[in-house]
Amino acid sequence: SYGYRGSLLARLAVAAMHMNNDDLARKAIEVRRTVHRSSMLPLESAAIIRGLLRMHNVSDAIDVLDDELSLPLEGLQPDMPESQECIKHRALSIASIASRSFFEDHPYMGVKAMLWLATLGPIVRESGLTIEELSMPWTRIIQGAAQCESKRRDGTLKSKCPADDDGTKEDDDIELPCNLVFSVLDAMATFPSDNNDRTYEALSNALVRRTLFVTGAVALSGCPEADRGEAAFIGRSNVGKSSLVNMITNRKSLAYTSKRPGKTQQFNFFAVNDKPEREREIKYGDEIKGEKDPDSFNIVDLPGFGFAKVPQQQRQEWSDFFEDYVANRKNLKILFHLVDARHGPIDEDSRIMKQVGDTLPRNVKYVVVLTKADKNVKGPSTKNSGKVARGTLEIVRETMKANGVGNAPVLLTSAETKLGRDDLWRYLRLAAEAKVDVK
Repeated sequence: SYGYRGSLLARLAVAAMHMNNDDLARKAIEVRRTVHRSSMLPLESAAIIRGLLRMHNVSDAIDVLDDELSLPLEGLQPDMPESQECIKHRALSIASIASRSFFEDHPYMGVKAMLWLATLGPIVRESGLTIEELSMPWTRIIQGAAQCESKRRDGTLKSKCPADDDGTKEDDDIELPCNLVFSVLDAMATFPSDNNDRTYEALSNALVRRTLFVTGAVALSGCPEADRGEAAFIGRSNVGKSSLVNMITNRKSLAYTSKRPGKTQQFNFFAVNDKPEREREIKYGDEIKGEKDPDSFNIVDLPGFGFAKVPQQQRQEWSDFFEDYVANRKNLKILFHLVDARHGPIDEDSRIMKQVGDTLPRNVKYVVVLTKADKNVKGPSTKNSGKVARGTLEIVRETMKANGVGNAPVLLTSAETKLGRDDLWRYLRLAAEAKVDVK
């Protein structure tokens, strides 16, 4: 590319921006665009966009994005090399816009860029670009969104409306999620997933900042106040429920708390992102000022079923409480039913599905989660993190259909390889974003 004058002009523009020479940069960009358009390369356009962002010139960066890295390319399929190059650098350029916007306290522009990426994701998949070729900076974007969200929570965010982001009228239609990181999760869902530990640790830490054991209940009257959304987990004993809860919250012993003596036979409630020092309020009755965070929700760890040691009367009490809880707990938003991916559903799983099919309100999401998928793979790794036998999956689907929950989604997970944590968080979001009427 050194032989092209357009390439030299791109390098001149980037160098001029490094020296804060705005006039020279603009002239170089304009001459390159009008005189040497046929020789412009996506790599150079992306470099110019990054330079403009360093100068805090978001509007010009977007103009270059739309003019030089627009899609689709006329007469070219997405999987052709020329298209792949354009798609790749458009994705990376939008990622730069998002990252810088979040780090510079412009949430509306950051969320808008995430919407662009979510639209681009299916085209990326169609292009056949690999995760390695893309090298998307998801961790960096999550860190920026988390920092911006932190300022938003404590009231120190500079940008408080779309106009503060130098946006257009279209920005007025952008609604910020209860946590900005959810906008990043939405975009990630449309792209090929690399199941990167660092990325998902950053995600979990941004979405789960505090956890607290609130109470154990044996009847609906013993449940905590229904003042936030709730996500419940149920499954047979040894299905991997505790490990899965710990995986998605990035905690080593959140669910282990429920194994304390006297707690194993109750519905255990954990508050996520409650107000700081709430533990003192629960333990000692101290009056603690402050409010829970906007994305606060409860995780409910239901007793594992299937243990022969549990008396029949105890099982029946659990079953009655479960039915009452599912039908009448007004803030319940998502119910995860864990099934072992190696063996499929047992009779107790079928009974739970029947109860859910008969009593679960329509506004509550029911999701079947196949656990321990790594056990079905020899030498599981990041690229081969788990699977389920076709026959087992068919039995799961047949059992669901027979019990009236045939349309429920089925997720494949592994606490060992961290498979499925992105899918689980997309459903946990229902609890975090829930608007609950406390009256």
